[in-house]
Amino acid sequence: MSNIAREPEFEQALNELTSTLAPFLAQNPEYKKALEVVQIPERIIQFRVLWEDDEGNVHANRGFRVQFNSALGPYKGGLRLHPSVNLSILKFLGFEQIFKNALTGLMMGGGKGGSDFDPKGRSDSEIRRFCQSFMAELSRHIGPLTDVPAGDIGVGGREVGFLFGAYKKHRNEFSGILTGKGLDFGGSHIRPEATGYGLVYYVSWMIKHAEGSSAGWTGKKVLISGSGNVAQYAALKVIELGGVVLTLSDSKGALLSTSAEGFTPDDIAAIGALKLKHKTLKDFLDSSNGKFTYHAGARPWTLVEKADVALPSATQNEVSEEEAKALLKAGVKYIAEGSNMGCTQEAIDVFEASRAAAKVASEACWLGPAKAANAGGVAVSGLEMSQNSARIQWTREEVDEKLSTIMENCYNDCFNTARKYAEDKDALLPSLVAGANTAGFIKVADAMKAQGDWW
Repeated sequence: MSNIAREPEFEQALNELTSTLAPFLAQNPEYKKALEVVQIPERIIQFRVLWEDDEGNVHANRGFRVQFNSALGPYKGGLRLHPSVNLSILKFLGFEQIFKNALTGLMMGGGKGGSDFDPKGRSDSEIRRFCQSFMAELSRHIGPLTDVPAGDIGVGGREVGFLFGAYKKHRNEFSGILTGKGLDFGGSHIRPEATGYGLVYYVSWMIKHAEGSSAGWTGKKVLISGSGNVAQYAALKVIELGGVVLTLSDSKGALLSTSAEGFTPDDIAAIGALKLKHKTLKDFLDSSNGKFTYHAGARPWTLVEKADVALPSATQNEVSEEEAKALLKAGVKYIAEGSNMGCTQEAIDVFEASRAAAKVASEACWLGPAKAANAGGVAVSGLEMSQNSARIQWTREEVDEKLSTIMENCYNDCFNTARKYAEDKDALLPSLVAGANTAGFIKVADAMKAQGDWW
């Protein structure tokens, strides 16, 4: 444990999984060996990335790829470009990815990678040179049957294109090596929207279970953090389904709607355009005609007196214990993590206590965990891999239908597994946190055992 103690994000992810597996492991103690094995990455690759800026200065960054588990298929997980990138964060993300990918029902293992390079403020030429240097080394370790990276923070369509072009030159092959590609060279419809759409689809099933099969988003007041792809497309889907989006945020502060209408699709489009220019929500406020108030340094969770749904969609640990209590006070009934590990363990404990103690659904605050609720992004990445293998491209409607079905199956898997192994079997609502962790773990552990990785 001494090494893990120096990796706080990974330790948090491991502890969250381990604690919720307790009822299952008590009934099936032989799986303790699988837990011991699965927490060790199969391979960690670390390398130097040298690149030249527009003035001819040479810079050195660290590159990483954590190939965590391949029991269910090729390693699959994003590449993150951000100054905060280190092995603890990538191990936490890769570990979560193992079980998230398992819950999609697709043939994908788990991995994660990236660099401490900061693309903000860099020219297209500088980003291209960095991506080419990064891929010069990474291309030795990945492939369509080995490891298929995708985008993450700091890696959008532009970066994926540069990385794909560099891989093609180094390996002299055109293959489905990255997901999130442009539609003209192997990309999939719905991929940019997938995490946000999938998040809303997952919560839709939570609402139906708690309130009845005819219940939906109409009139529900929704708090969303973040303003990147996940937040934007979650907001657009909520609006499409009749909900009212009250907030968005970024690293500088939060926007709160002063209108009963909330954010409109035009507002979301304008924010998306600003974000592409690396501007902030404060810049959007100047052109919003008084429809919003800006709260510098704030997150959305304490800004309203009444809300129904909260969707943290920015970064890890963005909901604290105090903010969780504020959401309960505001009447939030559903919270689902669009970001990876969006809630601190203390916040999870608050929500889980509310769920377990509820005598009627209206008293509960029900938590949809990231490894299930935000699995839509990697699900469509998996669908992109399938399309690449068959050299076809499905329509937007076909991909959206498949995504909706995957999220429904994911929800049902979490719900049914939670009921089967629940520690609190008499609770009105089962723990989707425990259900997601247990369902994903069983699937991976059984595949590992069949392949001789534990016995």
